[in-house]
Amino acid sequence: MSRLDWGVLITTLVGIILYGLYKSRTTRDLDGYFRSNRNLGWGLVLLSIMGTQASAITFLSAPGQAYTDGMRFVQYYFGLPIAMIVIAIFFIPVFQRLQVYTAYEYLESRFDGKTRSLTSFLFLLQRGLSTGISVFAPSLILSSLLGWSLTSTSVIMGGLLIIYTLFGGARAVAYTQQLQLGIIFAGLFLAGWMVVRLLPPEVGLADALRIGGKLGKFSIITTGFKEGRFDWSDQYNIWSGLVGGFFLALSYFGTDQSQVGRYLTARSARESKLGLLMNGFVKVPMQFLILLLGVLVFSFYQFTKAPIFFNEVQLAKIRQHPVYADSLEQAQAHFDQLSVDKKRLLTAYTALKGDSEANRLAQDSMLEKYRSVHAESEIIRNRLKFWLNKKIVGGDGNDTNYIFLRFVVDHLPAGLVGLLIAIIFLASWGSIAAAINSLAAATMIDFHRRYSKKSITDESEFRWSRWYTLAWGIFCIVVALFTYNIGNSLIEAVNVLGSLFYGVVLGIFCVALFLPKIKSGNLVFWAALVAEVLVILVFYLSKTGYIKLGFLWLNPLGVFAVILFSLIGQYGVSLKRSFLQ
Repeated sequence: MSRLDWGVLITTLVGIILYGLYKSRTTRDLDGYFRSNRNLGWGLVLLSIMGTQASAITFLSAPGQAYTDGMRFVQYYFGLPIAMIVIAIFFIPVFQRLQVYTAYEYLESRFDGKTRSLTSFLFLLQRGLSTGISVFAPSLILSSLLGWSLTSTSVIMGGLLIIYTLFGGARAVAYTQQLQLGIIFAGLFLAGWMVVRLLPPEVGLADALRIGGKLGKFSIITTGFKEGRFDWSDQYNIWSGLVGGFFLALSYFGTDQSQVGRYLTARSARESKLGLLMNGFVKVPMQFLILLLGVLVFSFYQFTKAPIFFNEVQLAKIRQHPVYADSLEQAQAHFDQLSVDKKRLLTAYTALKGDSEANRLAQDSMLEKYRSVHAESEIIRNRLKFWLNKKIVGGDGNDTNYIFLRFVVDHLPAGLVGLLIAIIFLASWGSIAAAINSLAAATMIDFHRRYSKKSITDESEFRWSRWYTLAWGIFCIVVALFTYNIGNSLIEAVNVLGSLFYGVVLGIFCVALFLPKIKSGNLVFWAALVAEVLVILVFYLSKTGYIKLGFLWLNPLGVFAVILFSLIGQYGVSLKRSFLQ
């Protein structure tokens, strides 16, 4: 990066830290530190909810996801608006009436202490690991730019964001997220505008979108049916999005403290509901536009030579390998020639205007030739991935997370590169800061305050909460150090991890809210444990190929397993009572 880029990047990040510290003034007690004294309006609540969900993974990995797999990932969010309505009707009134700090306090009043502790523990485990992955995303960028080790960059990135989270609490998180999102949306708009500007003069936005559509990137709605049968292993289709995505969103926004804590800062239940409902209204279009950016980058690379592999650090390992270095040179030469052929074919395709039969036949012929050439270039890329995954020690054949980053660094002008890198950091900080604050809240409220036998002052609780914030920040940095080779993309890895736990947590809340006849905490506790074992077992069997099931289906599985086991247990208890009578 140029000096101007570094100046923009450093100025933006330092400005956010100082702004967070400036907005950190609040009462030195738990209400101020975790709920911002419950004085935020719905607009700030909305931005805080969006900032918490839209991590660096969203802006770093989602364009790469669209580049490789098309727009169908947007179906993952189709169940979200429905989930917002359900939460506004059933969850928020309960949380506001009880004036809780964490969602899990409600479970003790409904069942017992151990059910509350189990649910809070599942949250801490899942959210702590997910946040570690989120810390890894900006660390990966800094490592790629500077050539530093991921250990160094993870410590730097994690350490910087801890500063205002540690001192500012929920208030600093909410206000910095407001500023961060403004910068993020401006930067993404500029990135999309630049992609179109960088296309050849004869290729416009409409041509780029048309090419993306013709090449299969706009298969937004997919049914999941193949050869007349539903493919349960298909990760993203309209049914997994509406059903699995609904349960995942319901659990995330309704029971995950990192989100519950955002709307608990609202000054009233009405403000909380407005913030959530507006999030449901804007989230799908926002995610659509972020994925669309990935499709535009794909179209751009059809006219400009794309890297044979987007992760330059991993590509260097092949160059330096005694066996594969020469093979890489040959592969690169072949790949470059194929890139020239693809550009020639698509340039001729876009030059043909009009809807005449002759033009349509000519365009179809060119697209068919293009697909053949593109398939050949993908064979070359897959060969490199095979070397990195199977033959080279320390290799990583996944470059999805580097596609957008590589485009930004290689093709955007000085200053804008620094801004785009900054928004990825800002997105990361917004979500991680909220997560760390919620982790500290659950630890302090659900464990320290509940199990501590000593009576301590508000000031002491405030100090303990800061220590827990620091401890969770360090934990997330440690997790980031072990996140390198985690899956197809970071955004998918986070969602898979959430699906392992969210369904069971939501199942506990569903029993609490909708099955009033079940009052035994002991019964729900064991039902949740058995359900969690079942979810993990099904996930293991799907990963090893014994069954075929996309990860989104783990969410309804966990929910219904808890409900079913609780009902069976309740029926057993009723039978026992009838027998004894």
